[in-house]
Amino acid sequence: MVAMAIFVLICAAMFGLLQLSQQKYNSESQMSGSFQEARLGVDQIVRDISISGYPSLGMFSNPISTAAYAASPFAWDPGYPGVPCNVGSTCSPTPGDFDVIVETDLGNGNGVSWVRYQLVGTTLYRGVVTKTVGGDPVAATPTSALTPFVLNVMNNVTGSLQAQIAAQYPNRFPNWPVPIFQYTCNTPSGPQPCTSAAATNYNTVKNISDVDITLLV
Repeated sequence: MVAMAIFVLICAAMFGLLQLSQQKYNSESQMSGSFQEARLGVDQIVRDISISGYPSLGMFSNPISTAAYAASPFAWDPGYPGVPCNVGSTCSPTPGDFDVIVETDLGNGNGVSWVRYQLVGTTLYRGVVTKTVGGDPVAATPTSALTPFVLNVMNNVTGSLQAQIAAQYPNRFPNWPVPIFQYTCNTPSGPQPCTSAAATNYNTVKNISDVDITLLV
């Protein structure tokens, strides 16, 4: 009886350890999957932004349809394509901290496209539509036309999730929310953050020279 009792206790301990191991494995697998998804997502965003603005009007010798060239690397709202907005102030909703539309030829045979990235809740969406003459890039890429691209994005979370991240990384993200997209504009004194005072007169979309991407998952 004593031996059996000891055996039962050992089995219980073994099964307890097995359960903990299984839970840890599942947790690490989910975390690894999220990180892999985020890495692939950032790679795709970088590729799209790297080829943004192609082809430009200057590449053509004769005037052509506005749908055949990129007016700028990024589409904007309001006022597209006539009056560019100011990044961080009059641009709404794009280009913004969590919403951007890339204008480029993806080489898929459809000509110039609008590629939109938009964060809704904790899901980063992506969608591609063909650029149209006189079209509005924002109206052409509603959320309903986008597909989930990266899940569990924590850049704009609130409440308990934000508190958990802030407690885990108290000095890494002093300001919340954390923008996914931060823009640098060309100015006479050199590249400056588009939202800085130094770029006040040069923070139009066409002056964007660089985009920093921060994706928290």
